[in-house]
Amino acid sequence: MARHSNKLELHGEANIPKGGALVVANRLSFEDLLHLEKLLHGRKLVYLIERGLDYDPLLHAHLEKDDTTAIEFKCKDEERDLFKKEVHQHISNGEIVIFVPGVAHVKNAQTMAVPSLILKFLTSSGATLLPLFVDHPAETGLTVENRVDIERIVLSFGKPLERESANLANFTENLLIAAEKSFSNRPILKSHLAYEMIRGLKKHSTESSLIDGIDEAELRFDKLLAIAIVFSKVIKKSTNKKRVGILLPPGKGGMIANVAVLLAGKVPVNLNFTAGETAVNSSIKQADIDKFITADPFVRKMTSFNWPPNRQLILVERVLPKLKAKIVWWLMMSKLMSAGMIASALGIPKKGGDEEAVLLFTSGSSGAPKGVVLSHRNVLANVNQFGSRIDLKSDDRVLGCLPLFHSFGCTVTLWYPVIEGVTLVTFPSPLETVKLAELIEKYAVSLILTTPTFLRGYLRRATPEQMASVKLVITGAEKLPGKVADSFKKKFGRPVLEGYGLTETSPATNVNLPDADAADDRNPVIPNSRSGSVGLFIPGVAVRITDPDTNQPLPIHKSGMIWLKGANIFSGYLNEPEKTAEVVQNKWFKTGDIGRVDEDGFLYIEGRLSRFSKIGGEMVPHETLENAINKVMEFGEDERKVAVVGVPDEAKGEALILLSSDPDVSSKILRERLLAEGLPALWIPKKIVDVDEIPILASGKLDLKGCETRAKEA
Repeated sequence: MARHSNKLELHGEANIPKGGALVVANRLSFEDLLHLEKLLHGRKLVYLIERGLDYDPLLHAHLEKDDTTAIEFKCKDEERDLFKKEVHQHISNGEIVIFVPGVAHVKNAQTMAVPSLILKFLTSSGATLLPLFVDHPAETGLTVENRVDIERIVLSFGKPLERESANLANFTENLLIAAEKSFSNRPILKSHLAYEMIRGLKKHSTESSLIDGIDEAELRFDKLLAIAIVFSKVIKKSTNKKRVGILLPPGKGGMIANVAVLLAGKVPVNLNFTAGETAVNSSIKQADIDKFITADPFVRKMTSFNWPPNRQLILVERVLPKLKAKIVWWLMMSKLMSAGMIASALGIPKKGGDEEAVLLFTSGSSGAPKGVVLSHRNVLANVNQFGSRIDLKSDDRVLGCLPLFHSFGCTVTLWYPVIEGVTLVTFPSPLETVKLAELIEKYAVSLILTTPTFLRGYLRRATPEQMASVKLVITGAEKLPGKVADSFKKKFGRPVLEGYGLTETSPATNVNLPDADAADDRNPVIPNSRSGSVGLFIPGVAVRITDPDTNQPLPIHKSGMIWLKGANIFSGYLNEPEKTAEVVQNKWFKTGDIGRVDEDGFLYIEGRLSRFSKIGGEMVPHETLENAINKVMEFGEDERKVAVVGVPDEAKGEALILLSSDPDVSSKILRERLLAEGLPALWIPKKIVDVDEIPILASGKLDLKGCETRAKEA
């Protein structure tokens, strides 16, 4: 149970041992320490201070009081035994030993502000460890949040760790669980997405806008709100169904449609118009949709798409011109009315919480699409989590070209900009990098969210001058090849930072970001990115690792199945209780990805479980093998030329098939080169299947289902 006072919020207070313990926090300011001391009133306290580090002057003065007992230490092997002896002596006397971190350089919303070297030294002391997560919500709150809700200090205690369980891996795991508990109790998570959207559009009404790259017309947020309000009334009259389909690319139409559907009190379903007819029909049937918002030009362009009957289509550009007078009226009224009054007039409740807000469908890369139900809580959490990490300013601009049916495209280039007031520059296709580069230069875009597949287009067609305004380039959806990242940095002088997430996680869970600027060499810089990883966990996401075969817990520093927990994690698939039960257990989500967490908290993805083959009892990772093939065949990074697929095999359980779009790949040459590279003979593909091109989804991901079909047909 959480306990609140005017400025303090407590979680896990029952975890504080009756006896002695070593308290290790992620951060500890002077005010934090005062709250902790008050909480531990009556207990004998001892402080741990590392020699040579700077401390806040108030904190330093507090620790130098005559009645204070402090132990100074240095992370040196020769001091370890003496350090252990001192700490154990105090703990055996029932005293609470509190580690006080020194000054460190960190980025906004970075979970840990203590170097891993110190943490490793402390957690190897053999003392009973008490993880403590200290949070200041005001530092990471949304701009629409009431300050009274976030102007507080949160102390969240993890489970105490004793004897052999007191190590760095278990400490990190339990600290993240304590952090998840802290974040998941934020008041904003009980709110309604449409309500917060109205507040965001109102707050940033004239300073933020959407710039549509097709006609380069600018739609200010106050006008967007007025148009969406009027359009929402049309939608409300058009259908009694709970959900409304949207068949539009990024742009004015897509934004207006999504905002209007929410204001109509309904659930937007951005459908994947690039998927096959079977997948689209399955999604429509599952979602129980009878109306679809689209536009005439898009219908004419997508001639191969099996469009629903005209009576089921709501065409944006036909409807809105007839409503100009009402839009002008609402533009004036929305300036006079508060966000609460507008919400009340539209019948939008203040609370949404765990109710369905958005429905997305998985790409179907490994089977039929599944409906991922994202609640108001899920979306608002991820807007806060991801937004607090990237920490954009009011003059920053985001490029929105990922499909709206793509989870990143939905959360980061729809809900995040309208709530946080970030100007969005849109274009309907991530493939047209010549036009995208022009827009980036013209509108001084700061943030590009893309996939490695689409990133290759910038390498071929953009100039360094066009990319000069870009501060952040973040990729996801697929593994970032090292050569692509190196080539991009060499050409444009900007690092490519890899992130991670899934549709079921709303989507972001991890992201690499540039390290904090250091004003001095005296105090440590806590790393914020690591090549080869997908980054640190965003605020409020916990992790655990299990054995893929037995589901038994493993230390998070060992490779295994990744499970995640947080307010951004979905509660289940649409009308699929059995599939939900397979992946959601006690609010932990089984990602299906194999990976590990390093000592600094960075997550490494080593492959999807579905992209491993068990051959003769050995697990063979497809992605590792593909990377090795690319290396020995000296393939460039322009396009994907190979894909490894596992098929059933009576002798060894599975056999490896290689799809290749390069005619120069032969079994003999490939075998010789892979063996020379040191790969086991067991990893050599049994057969090579020539294809015109490797199947790729619109999101840039490998089409696993398409690859399996090609392999089985051969």
